[in-house]
Amino acid sequence: MNPAAIMLDLLRDEGVDRVFGNPGTTELPLLRELAGTSDPSYVLALQEFSAVSAADGYARGTGRPAFVSVHAVPGVSNALIGLNNARRSRTPLVVTAGQQDQRFLRDEPMLGGDLVGLASSACLSAEEIHTPGDLLPLLRRAFARVRRQPSGPAFLSIPMNLLGGDGWSDELALPARIPVPDVGAATTIDEAAAVLASAERPAILAGDRVGATGAIAELTAVAEALGATVYPQPQYEYVDADSEHPLTAPSPFFTGTEIAKALAGHDVLLVAGAAIRPQTWTADRPMPDGMRVVQLDDDPGELGRSYPVEVAMAGAIGPSLAALASALTPGSQSRRETVERRAGRTAEALVAERTAWRERARAGLSGAGPIESASAAQAVADALAPGSVVVEEAPTSGPDLRRALVQRAAGDYHNSSGNGGLGWGAGAAVGLALAHPSRPVVGFLGDGSAMFGVQGLWTAARVGAPVTYVVVDNGGYRAVSDALPPGFAGTRLGGVDWAGLAESMGLRGTRVERGEEIGPAVAAAQRSGEPSLVVVPIAGGQA
Repeated sequence: MNPAAIMLDLLRDEGVDRVFGNPGTTELPLLRELAGTSDPSYVLALQEFSAVSAADGYARGTGRPAFVSVHAVPGVSNALIGLNNARRSRTPLVVTAGQQDQRFLRDEPMLGGDLVGLASSACLSAEEIHTPGDLLPLLRRAFARVRRQPSGPAFLSIPMNLLGGDGWSDELALPARIPVPDVGAATTIDEAAAVLASAERPAILAGDRVGATGAIAELTAVAEALGATVYPQPQYEYVDADSEHPLTAPSPFFTGTEIAKALAGHDVLLVAGAAIRPQTWTADRPMPDGMRVVQLDDDPGELGRSYPVEVAMAGAIGPSLAALASALTPGSQSRRETVERRAGRTAEALVAERTAWRERARAGLSGAGPIESASAAQAVADALAPGSVVVEEAPTSGPDLRRALVQRAAGDYHNSSGNGGLGWGAGAAVGLALAHPSRPVVGFLGDGSAMFGVQGLWTAARVGAPVTYVVVDNGGYRAVSDALPPGFAGTRLGGVDWAGLAESMGLRGTRVERGEEIGPAVAAAQRSGEPSLVVVPIAGGQA
């Protein structure tokens, strides 16, 4: 058996049923083996960033590490944005690249180069295979690494001559999987409960580790035991809290000033698997002075990384929150009444605010003139088929969509724009559609973001993924233009026929012109069961 064939055996044993990639000559031995099998199947992308993004979505949807194959120096370079996104999102990916033949690397051949050096900045680990005996053990090690927290991508560079069988021995056997032990609940539960129970105005920052691990119910139990206001973390990537729960507030905007403003009225904060990473510097630090902080994370390196922490809890998110809720629940009749009054006051204000925002957004659909972002987002949210999975990558319209959506289950929503590597959404929607074949998937993309990863539309059509893409088109980079004087160069796009572009790649393309057309167009696209794109022109930035 040649090394490429036994490599596929190892992938199957690790639960890999798809290889995401863009092929090149240095991967020919692997491609020959894949051509003769449908297990795993090969998901072709037109560009490596799209391949990594699709794999990212697939790993999120399946809960398993996804596998990506890219091509030499150009392929790794194109993949770097996606790899950086995956690292910041802790998405488990194993990525290999075909290196040039070892026998002439010293001549600096075309496509050859320091692949490990390129990948190192965006991956948890990066190694090159030097001997035939390295391939399988290092591949096993990569899978074991991404199954531990903090997760992310692990990279291997594989010289073409080794993958093709140079120096290979049939005596090399498939090594056993490397066990990864489960992590239990944190050991500082009682200390954390004591601090939280002393709060007069408690709050919880619900982070992406809550959503990624499916621990919403456990977090809700803690919130109810405290009567605490729950804020999903700024620019959250998963459903981290039940959006319809009376104690759930809107997610703070992602500047230090806005985060501090949201938290200013509280005295004790539980940071539950959350990262606070403002996009731009402000004089205001996100954590208000004097705030008592309890932090929980399954990556000990996050604890106290950016702000002082009174009690640190290192442990699995769900079990730790369940134990914390149990420790908080008992108490005196007086304490229970205090919690109930606190929760009642908080809920009344939050539910009223949520309802009023959505009513204003719906009312804006019938007005004349350009469609406002909030109204377009609400129209899309109201039109979604039951069980829809939403992939959002719209930096300026995304906050409106998050307020419009009913988000109750961890896998209902995905985002990666908080990592800054735009172009993720189109490919990620394909991966999530492959992971959830019985659920409708909607990709809500800004026009600027979508153009960075437009090749993902082609892959959606090629694999027949029934994704409905909604491109909210303001004709420019509004996140940039809003911060600049009028007429500043480099912020306007315009002239892109998104419906025509979609059709050229094999999707059904539709453009709406009025607010009342948005919902029917989205609903019709979802009912079609075909890859589709709906263009929604919205009010833009400065001209």
